[in-house]
Amino acid sequence: MADLEIRDDREKGRLEAFEDGTTYVGVIVYFALHAEPHALVAVHTVVEDGHEGQGIAGALVREFYAVAARAGVPVVPLCPYAAKWAAKHPDEAPVPPEDVVSAAKLQLKATPELW
Repeated sequence: MADLEIRDDREKGRLEAFEDGTTYVGVIVYFALHAEPHALVAVHTVVEDGHEGQGIAGALVREFYAVAARAGVPVVPLCPYAAKWAAKHPDEAPVPPEDVVSAAKLQLKATPELW
């Protein structure tokens, strides 16, 4: 994998990966849970064609968990890839409380046009 830079655009709900700082190669689309307790909710993980199999999706999810940890909030991995990654890396991906998962699903259902 080339030098990967990951940038968080919280306002747009996008954690984006760039090779060598310029070439867009992937994204986690997410939202911040409005209800208490707050959380970051991963909805989609996408790696651009031609960049699959290089560890980009895993790097994005790992950084997503790091971003949430720095903010002191849990991650709710509603994205299938993020959920699978979390199951394989329990030491890096704490399981969120069930009430947080339920609140995240409700918020996602209430605003499907955003995702």
